[in-house]
Amino acid sequence: MTIQPDYVKEELLHELSESFCMHNQLPPDLFTRYRIKRGLRNADGTGVLVGASHLGNVHGYILNEGEREPIEGRLTYRGYNVYDLIHGLEQENRFGFEEIGYLLMCGKLPSRRQLAEFQHTIGLERALPDNFTEDMIMRAPSRDIMNKLASATLALYSYDANPDETTVENIMRQGISLMAKFPVIISHAYQAKRRYFDNDSMFLHVPDPNRSTAENILHLIRPTGEFNDDEAKLLDRCLILHAEHGGGNNSSFTVRVTSSSGTDTYSAIAAAVSSLKGPRHGGANLRVVKQFEEMKENIHNWKDETEVGNYLRKILNKEAGDGSGLIYGMGHAIYTLSDPRAVALKKAARPLAEKTGYSDEMDLIELVEKLTPGVFAEIKGSDKPMCANVDMYSGFVYKMLGLPKSLYTPLFATARIVGWMAHRLEEVTTGGKIIRPAYKPVAKNIEYVNIDERNDGPIND
Repeated sequence: MTIQPDYVKEELLHELSESFCMHNQLPPDLFTRYRIKRGLRNADGTGVLVGASHLGNVHGYILNEGEREPIEGRLTYRGYNVYDLIHGLEQENRFGFEEIGYLLMCGKLPSRRQLAEFQHTIGLERALPDNFTEDMIMRAPSRDIMNKLASATLALYSYDANPDETTVENIMRQGISLMAKFPVIISHAYQAKRRYFDNDSMFLHVPDPNRSTAENILHLIRPTGEFNDDEAKLLDRCLILHAEHGGGNNSSFTVRVTSSSGTDTYSAIAAAVSSLKGPRHGGANLRVVKQFEEMKENIHNWKDETEVGNYLRKILNKEAGDGSGLIYGMGHAIYTLSDPRAVALKKAARPLAEKTGYSDEMDLIELVEKLTPGVFAEIKGSDKPMCANVDMYSGFVYKMLGLPKSLYTPLFATARIVGWMAHRLEEVTTGGKIIRPAYKPVAKNIEYVNIDERNDGPIND
């Protein structure tokens, strides 16, 4: 493919950037002085309360006389403990992502008849519009599949006979369609990336309307289209654990903000995909994987607690890793003693690790999880509780399943689409006002200067 030539000169970019930096300095004490809550966070790290929701509850601490008291993490979907949902599915040996989608978007767990009809509808909706892959994915392939997912989501607007109506019925229809199509879009976008950027073969399989979302993902991505039940069930559990995480996370809040303006479903979801792409959000598991690759190269004995602990000290002291001083996969804004998603994923991952020869690598991950809180307290002088978050294990699970790194964040989006749609439905029906927070204006009043009297420097005298 032909890349658009760059006509912007380096000298012009330097001048424009210098001017911007010169005119956008903010004093360090500005946020404290005006009590500005950066990131919509309170001083104690809790989120600013901006709404109410029936959907997900992320519970990681209790406030005791104004102090945060750590507790074991709890994640609920519509009031159901996520542990109970997964346990019920395991007892009945069933796939569950579609059922969780029904729960989040409709408000209740479905009956057998309701679930069968829902699954049948999803199966019929999986097929992309005629020539969509050729016109919207193959003609402009992307190095990053998240960008292609966002643009393809926007493109689906053009294929919808009723794209703008914001009734519950219409949004529900669009949500089911996107839930069904996301696995196909990311799979075809991945195949296009292989062909045009990796100089590799491309395999375009047809989605199976009778298979679950997890089964279709493995079928569509793998060259042979083959997989086993254990692999598909593990991926299904990953999708369930990523389906929803409250309205305050960045991408779900993005859906709330855009939906509050009255925009269409495709625009709101494309914005959420763009939000999730960021390394501070959905892209975090890639950083975990990269850090563990470095650990495996630099730690001789993965089972030696002293050696592993010393390497963690180097990371925290910015002597190893990417220089950030962060141990990725450890710590969370809300969870303190445990992240229930990480706990559930670790339990589900162990059997596959033993079958596929990844036991030693999983032992190393668990050792890092065990040692990090103590090393962090030693280096940082902090007694803040710290647990592994879901990113510690999600990338490892995808690796065991043979899924390419470029699909890790798109898989997150494929799971979270049901949570996003549930938040969109809730915002449209109960929000009532456009979301519009305030920013403190700090620019001084300046008199207008005629163009011939202005200088070429970054600051006008």
